[in-house]
Amino acid sequence: MNLFTGESADEFFGGEMPAAARQALRLAAHAPREEVASLLWTAQAMAPQALGVYYVLYKHHASQRELAEAERAARRGLQEAARQAGLAADWRSVTPATLPAGVDFQGSGPARFWLFTLKALAFLSLRGGHPEEARELLATIAALDPQARIGDEVVASLLASISGGAGV
Repeated sequence: MNLFTGESADEFFGGEMPAAARQALRLAAHAPREEVASLLWTAQAMAPQALGVYYVLYKHHASQRELAEAERAARRGLQEAARQAGLAADWRSVTPATLPAGVDFQGSGPARFWLFTLKALAFLSLRGGHPEEARELLATIAALDPQARIGDEVVASLLASISGGAGV
């Protein structure tokens, strides 16, 4: 998938991206470094329902080591994905027992994006020096996706390495 254009990500993330937002992403892909974030946040403002924009935003900011901005983008994306998937606004209250009927974390769409963004937040929490929140996020992922199909084992390994072997 092309992170900036969102090509092939629309279905995975749960919907079409409006043309104006896609154009802003294309411009960001070729913009000078100091203009990229502005173009990405513009795309988000144009299409707050487009989950792919949040993904590009948090990946961009994380790659620039702008952890607070990456976390802000991820949390906004998490909220939008929760809304679209019919999940509770507070990720801590989403458990197997509270899942609405029909929520599918294995398929493509907003529920999968929500789970994937929990993993991103776990990584950002770990990088930001908040291992306990990372542990909570990973525990939620493990409860909701016991087959670990989103790659959270990488973050769990990192957490275990800084916690002296005490993973999730």
